Amino acid sequence: QVQLVESGGGLVQAGGSLRLSCTYSAQSFTIATMGWFRQAPGQAREFVAAITWDVGNTYYAESVKGRFASSRDKPKNTVHLQMYNLKPEDTAVYYCAARSVYYGGPDGYTSAFAYNFWGQGTQVTVSS
Repeated sequence: QVQLVESGGGLVQAGGSLRLSCTYSAQSFTIATMGWFRQAPGQAREFVAAITWDVGNTYYAESVKGRFASSRDKPKNTVHLQMYNLKPEDTAVYYCAARSVYYGGPDGYTSAFAYNFWGQGTQVTVSS
């Protein structure tokens, strides 16, 4: 059974920073890509960032480019999302997602359908 466990959410003032982490556990599982999505109340889930597990290539939504940075710690099966200069509009539940190498879903990094495993989400609240 695959599990993705997120941590690091919380309340921060505008301009502040937070680091989210996501650790996966599985008996037999190979990751191709790890992604971050977020969902604010009443809004659709949106892509935030992604990182390829093998090479570490990163991709970001325009709204967070230059403020967020994703990295991975392969020995610890963990991916991080470092968030700087947070804004009130960054307030949302943040979800970690994983795409396995053998997943037959659509390609790409920005679509939620490109990922076959999801974490439970962690709340990020940015006060003005």
